[in-house]
Amino acid sequence: MTYSAFDLNGRTALVTGGNGGIGYGMAQALLQSGASVAIWGSRKEKTEHAREQLAGTCGDAARVHAFTCDVGNEAALQSAFDATVEALGGRLDACFANAGVAGFGTPLLDTSLEEWQRIQRINVEGVFLTFRAAARHMKASGRGGSLVATASTAALEGAARNSAYGASKGAVTSFVRALAVELARDRIRVNAILPGWIVTEMTAHSTANDRFAHAVLPRIPARRWGEKEDFGGIAVFLAGDASSYVTGEQFVIDGGYTKF
Repeated sequence: MTYSAFDLNGRTALVTGGNGGIGYGMAQALLQSGASVAIWGSRKEKTEHAREQLAGTCGDAARVHAFTCDVGNEAALQSAFDATVEALGGRLDACFANAGVAGFGTPLLDTSLEEWQRIQRINVEGVFLTFRAAARHMKASGRGGSLVATASTAALEGAARNSAYGASKGAVTSFVRALAVELARDRIRVNAILPGWIVTEMTAHSTANDRFAHAVLPRIPARRWGEKEDFGGIAVFLAGDASSYVTGEQFVIDGGYTKF
């Protein structure tokens, strides 16, 4: 008999940046646990292709929805959010603010204001806009729900030559803690996931570099890069009743990297 707290049948979830990498891994697991899921992506063709793949995996295309959205654009996000809630039958139980962009490895002295703002616009303002829309809906529904932000271990460590990115993820973890306290009485839980070195499109340049791999892999106790599938379990946990008393937490998923 399956532990019922991990059963997401009848539940709904939104995963921004769900068209690839960590977001795709989370969406896939949520679907396999019975939830109906909407994914967002900034690239239409990639997002629609991901929807088709997810539908094939879960065997029920009616439970998978896809929308193209720039999470840093307030009007575009609200429009996509409204369409998402309608597609999900008028309810949203879990919202994963996963969309993000990386830096270019630029030293602070050479970082332009435009580069700094590009990163904060998606990684910080995008999370703010996504969570604000979701929290408004969840409070109005009276059912509450779960908000989950994808941050990074860069929020904990010194991200040399990547300070704009590190600052954005540090801001997200602080935002999550504040919302966890503010929204608790509305039955809205707010948590963060902090990935380490995971093989995604965003990290492909680094993880495929032999010099980088020889320097970093020995520092990971698990002795491997993380994979998108490593985020399915935490997504299902945070989306359902199993985490009903968990809020304001940071879940580090890095193969032990930050502990070694």
